[in-house]
Amino acid sequence: MVREIKINNIKIGGKNIFCLIAGPCVMENEKTVLYTAEYLKRICADEKIPFVFKSSFDKANRSSVKSFRGPGIKAGLNLLRKVKEYFDVPVTTDVHCEGQIKDVANAVDIIQIPAFLCRQTDLLIAAGKTKKPVNIKKGQFLSPREVKNIIEKVVSTGNKKVLITERGTTFGYNNLVSDFRSLPVMRDFGYPVIFDATHSVQEPGKLGISSGGDKNFVPYLAKAAMAVGCDGIFAEVHPEPEKALSDGANMLNMKEIKVLLKKLKDIYYVR
Repeated sequence: MVREIKINNIKIGGKNIFCLIAGPCVMENEKTVLYTAEYLKRICADEKIPFVFKSSFDKANRSSVKSFRGPGIKAGLNLLRKVKEYFDVPVTTDVHCEGQIKDVANAVDIIQIPAFLCRQTDLLIAAGKTKKPVNIKKGQFLSPREVKNIIEKVVSTGNKKVLITERGTTFGYNNLVSDFRSLPVMRDFGYPVIFDATHSVQEPGKLGISSGGDKNFVPYLAKAAMAVGCDGIFAEVHPEPEKALSDGANMLNMKEIKVLLKKLKDIYYVR
């Protein structure tokens, strides 16, 4: 049985309907963040789907030193506080070092560990000690069975509020592949599993100074994950993905996420 994780007024896992964790890849400006959060909350409320807003204050692993990284931790966390205040939704963002943990924990409802840092023991333990829910993105280099070791690092702090996010596995150069066997394997560890539908279509480093991607495959992968069984869908969403400053090639626009949610609900109720 998958553990139920309570986050403010929503529940993830257990026998609850799947959640949506979504928002722009990076915080570009206040207008885009607030507009996207308001829209996502509204469509999730219409479909009665629990919603968590996600966006990054810093994209610390961009391909190029010239790439846009975000507003930084102080401005970014203040903006996430506004999202919580204005729309009454849980928020999450990623951390990149132990020194960020305290400030991030004071601002968000879920601490996210990036895929490339998923085995960093000190980072995981520091996140666990906050007693906040911790969402760990499975590294592209890990098998699903190795995730048990990651979970145990957080649980060693006494914190059992753990989420695991599948985001694809490295497949040669500049490509990822989704192995849907990973979802039931990881859910057997007893913690909710989220499927990252947009990063799973990313093509890392494909464009030389940035990653590429093909968002046309997002609906197919998301529907497959829902049919196999997962506790939530992670998706990066932007009002105008073609103008986004990060991950535009694999982000969904507003209309696309609305249509997809309805289809995912249909699959959820018959799986």
